[in-house]
Amino acid sequence: MAEQNISSPACGGWAEKAEAFIRENRERLVSDIGRLVEVSSTEGPARPGAPFGEGPRQALDRALEMAQGMGLSTGHQDYKMGWAELRGERPEYLATITHLDVVPAGEGWDGDPFVMRRREGWLLGRGVADDKGASVLCLYALKFLKEAGVPLRYGVRALLGCNEETGMEDVPAYLAQNPAPIFCFSPDAEFPVCNGEKGHCGLTMEGGPFPGGRILSWKGGAATNAVPDRSGALVRADLASLPKAEGITLEQEGENVRVRGWGKSGHAAMPQGTVNAIGLVGRYLLDNGICSPEEKEYLLALEKLHRSTDGEALGIAGGDGLFDPLTVIGGTMRTGQDGRLVQTLDIRYPTGTDGKALCRAVQKAAGQGARVSLTEDMPPFYIQADSAPIRALIDTYNQVTGSSEKPFTMGGGTYARHFPRAVSYGPEYPGSSLPPFGGPMHGANEAASEEGLLRALKIYILALIRLQQLEL
Repeated sequence: MAEQNISSPACGGWAEKAEAFIRENRERLVSDIGRLVEVSSTEGPARPGAPFGEGPRQALDRALEMAQGMGLSTGHQDYKMGWAELRGERPEYLATITHLDVVPAGEGWDGDPFVMRRREGWLLGRGVADDKGASVLCLYALKFLKEAGVPLRYGVRALLGCNEETGMEDVPAYLAQNPAPIFCFSPDAEFPVCNGEKGHCGLTMEGGPFPGGRILSWKGGAATNAVPDRSGALVRADLASLPKAEGITLEQEGENVRVRGWGKSGHAAMPQGTVNAIGLVGRYLLDNGICSPEEKEYLLALEKLHRSTDGEALGIAGGDGLFDPLTVIGGTMRTGQDGRLVQTLDIRYPTGTDGKALCRAVQKAAGQGARVSLTEDMPPFYIQADSAPIRALIDTYNQVTGSSEKPFTMGGGTYARHFPRAVSYGPEYPGSSLPPFGGPMHGANEAASEEGLLRALKIYILALIRLQQLEL
């Protein structure tokens, strides 16, 4: 079948029909996003029928209930991955994949993170951008295909994951029992289309125990893949002798002092403009000598990590011309067993290196101050920008928006890397900015543009139609 323009008479005027569908369903769609947001679907203890905890299971049940109300067939793989689907003429199928689990709410919200609010054209709540808003969009895209009677060469599944934020164990479970889609896109990033993702490496930097040390406990961060906006360390110190510092507050706690850092949160893959609260606390302790000699060595190692997000002080900075340069952030700090301090690192890296090499380099930079361990590693992936499905997605985006954008690569990690032929595709837009009252993915006051989501729905509907016209 030759590819046809999505707005041509031969394609049935799908663009105009999609616009009418979106107008008719707008309020119900926004309400459905709110219904998912109100489920606190962070990972929890596994139990029978809820492998990633009660929250993700409840969110999946609610999403599948929505899909069934739209007249879609539904299923799940051991409650690790669910789906809504439409059958096609062929056994092969296209897929979208989003996730219903979210990172912890964290601090700094202006309202309840799990009660969606509408404000000045924006939706606010944990998951509106990452990734519950997009999950609802994909269900409505299938609802359109069904109600409009779009001819389907390939079936279409809207896959709904439950473990994207904390390990992506849902995808292997799904692929072990189901054939992979012939092509898949994940609405969990930015438009126009991301055809490559950096490698993702997780490390820990452990120090101590520190007998007789001055750092009694230290906590910071809610997730390893987010820059923390607050952190606090309880230390042995004289409050009266401690100076003021930007981003630091001091509180007396019994005979000790709580040193708190106040930064600016954001996603680990896009750390520009963030301020890491763990780094603020570490720098303050180091500058004011609130440490034993052994603790000082650990703080010096931490200082190299937090000095910048490009990894230069750790000896790991670099780029390859295909991806943006490497980024590194410290995500969480915890006091572990026997007073050990454990800092997690999240590294997004281009080609030319791997997790083992990065671990060795960070250990060398840390010296005797810390013990560095590799906890996870996923290599980069890339799909040629001139392949037919990539062109179909980019052409659809450009037609709807009147743009002339090209595919890009990124540091974020999505489900796309786990499928043979997959990319990430919106729903955020290049060059867009958040309102003063809104925050980013993984941050406080997470926000998504209502109009932006609705336009993304139109793009997804038309892209799925265009993909039907390809010999994949």
